[in-house]
Amino acid sequence: MASPSSDVVVLTLGIVLAVLYLFRSSIFPSSDSKKLPPTATKTTDNGSGDPRDFVTKMKTGKKRLAIFYGSQTGTAEEYAIRLAKEAKSRFGLASLVCDPEEYDFENMDQLPEDCAIIFVMATYGEGEPTDNAVQLLQNVTEEDFSFSNGEHKLEGLRYVMFGLGNRTYEHYNEIARKMDNALTAAGAKRIGERGEGDDDKSMEEDYLEWKEPMWASFAADMGVEEGGGGDTPDFAVTELDSHPPEKVYLGELSARALTRTKGIHDAKNPYAAPISAAKELFAIGTERNCVHIELNIEGSGMSYQHGDHVGVWPLNPEIEVDRFLYVLGLGSSERRDSVIGIESLDPALAKVPFPVPTTYAAVLRHYIDINAVAGRQILGNLAKYAPTPEAQEFLRGLSVDKELYAKVVGGGCLKLAEVLQLAAGDDISARPTLENTTVWKIPFDMIVSNIPRLQPRYFSISSSPKLQPTSIHITAVVLKYQSVENSKTPVKWVFGVGSNFLLNLKYAANAEQPPLISAGAQSPAVLSTPSYAIAGPREAYKQETIFKVPVHVRRSTFRLPTNPKSPIIMIGPGTGVAPFRGFVQERVALARRTVEKAGKEGLADWGRMSLFYGCRKSTEDYLYRDEWPQYQAELGDKFSLHVAFSREPPYKPDGSKIYVQDLVWDDRENIADDILNKKAYVYICGDAKSMAHSVEERLAQILGSAQGGTAEKDGTEAVKLLKERSRLMLDVWS
Repeated sequence: MASPSSDVVVLTLGIVLAVLYLFRSSIFPSSDSKKLPPTATKTTDNGSGDPRDFVTKMKTGKKRLAIFYGSQTGTAEEYAIRLAKEAKSRFGLASLVCDPEEYDFENMDQLPEDCAIIFVMATYGEGEPTDNAVQLLQNVTEEDFSFSNGEHKLEGLRYVMFGLGNRTYEHYNEIARKMDNALTAAGAKRIGERGEGDDDKSMEEDYLEWKEPMWASFAADMGVEEGGGGDTPDFAVTELDSHPPEKVYLGELSARALTRTKGIHDAKNPYAAPISAAKELFAIGTERNCVHIELNIEGSGMSYQHGDHVGVWPLNPEIEVDRFLYVLGLGSSERRDSVIGIESLDPALAKVPFPVPTTYAAVLRHYIDINAVAGRQILGNLAKYAPTPEAQEFLRGLSVDKELYAKVVGGGCLKLAEVLQLAAGDDISARPTLENTTVWKIPFDMIVSNIPRLQPRYFSISSSPKLQPTSIHITAVVLKYQSVENSKTPVKWVFGVGSNFLLNLKYAANAEQPPLISAGAQSPAVLSTPSYAIAGPREAYKQETIFKVPVHVRRSTFRLPTNPKSPIIMIGPGTGVAPFRGFVQERVALARRTVEKAGKEGLADWGRMSLFYGCRKSTEDYLYRDEWPQYQAELGDKFSLHVAFSREPPYKPDGSKIYVQDLVWDDRENIADDILNKKAYVYICGDAKSMAHSVEERLAQILGSAQGGTAEKDGTEAVKLLKERSRLMLDVWS
């Protein structure tokens, strides 16, 4: 054992050595006593430097355009990429396509003189920026924000503005307009006119009409000439002779899904949720469908709140997958399942939009939106690949003649592969085969470049986690209608991708066969819904008799107030009632806990929940008609239900139909009292174009009259104030 004195010696020696090390530069000066000046860090385009500095990235990457997109569902991002591609093909200009969430804007004023910024800004909800554009909007519009010059000035900055909105909403293209006004006020100069796309009519046509004069102004302002670019591909597609099968994406939406490893489930890694229950909500025998589906999320790590949305990741129908494969000459079993690698030739401009390596069939089935109506611009892009001069002329005619395009493609609801078949003289009403389909020799990279990614379809969650903690409920009316007949195409059934995908799952979950529907007097009956490969890639979405749905949750601000003393007014006809079922369940769960602690007296000071619901007939499409009395029994006089049946008596004295806005007017005294005196919250869910607008008009009439004023002035101001204070909230669609 060591002695205490030896321990002291060792400790002392350690302290001396530590002191010598810490002060070595002072005790033992360096032979080179001169201090070198600090050197600037060289920023390169390979990832060094500040990754949030877009100006430096542009300089080092020799890019004259930065394109920022504010996108909630991916549409604005698609247009941003299209603009970048056009700038390259027209003028040879390289662009930096940017998600604004990933960048800072203090040095926006340092953009070089020969550069410009393009903003593609969607307006979301009630005049709100998309989630990824909040910081950008604040920095540009708030005058107390200083750029690197120490002021809120952007003199010399040149920019282009295109907005995406929907005219049925009150705050149409609000964000693009705000941005435009703020940039101009800060001294920036806009190139061309501000573009405004209207999703209620035709976003695509608005974009095409805007971009041509914009590019002319752009060329003059930027000093560039058309023809400086070239028709260069964005991607290189190669068939891989040998690749480990287990590493090929056959429709999996993430690397975790491919390797079946656990992780957080979100939009980048959806959860394959088992269906625990599925049923038809409309009366049997009616022409329409509305499905109720319950998804089991137990053990997934996912959670939700009442009012949230669930994103469902659909597939394309098998008939459309086959159609496209045959049109491209990839219909044989060998070609369709060929493994392909896809590489971006300019990652800053165009990222590969889905996981690779994959197969031709997987791309068309799972990853790109082949079911959408064909756009006019893509028809012009593909005309040069036509198999005959006649087909080329037909395609070019559609691409330049707006009226012809609207009549044949728009009215006929033709998908891209159907247009190509029609141009080649094929029968689009026949099931596509190798024998009856003309092949177009279109490079597959053109398909990847021109057709956007298949996006999730969002549905308001119709349950509450307080009653259903491990289950998400979906209430979805199935989209199915007939096209408009024209001289080129016969009438056909048109099916929405997401809702018919859910209908397929409902049939499969219950081991049911879909019925047949008439396709016209001259045509044989067809299935009432197209079939989907619902078992999923490698049958990942099927476990014995249980089917699964890839989903993720999107948060919403459509929420009940935390205090149950506040009255609640809910207006939701049709499937607009979905989130309100969740709202009522939320209150029922709270009522149960309250009664358990304090008895029925605990509900005495609660505000009333009033639900205004409408449908066609009480015997046909009255959603959850058996549930509402049960909720009413638990909530007592704290829940009232008002129902309008538009296609059964009673009607108005003049014989016209009764809708939810009429019920709101009938209850105007209670509604005015609840809003003006009891600080009620108002929620509207459903169709934006007519219903939501009509309900807001009624509310303006009610509030204006109750305050002794007019609907036009006082009522409109009162409705506006409710929105500003988040006491009137909308979850609407067009």
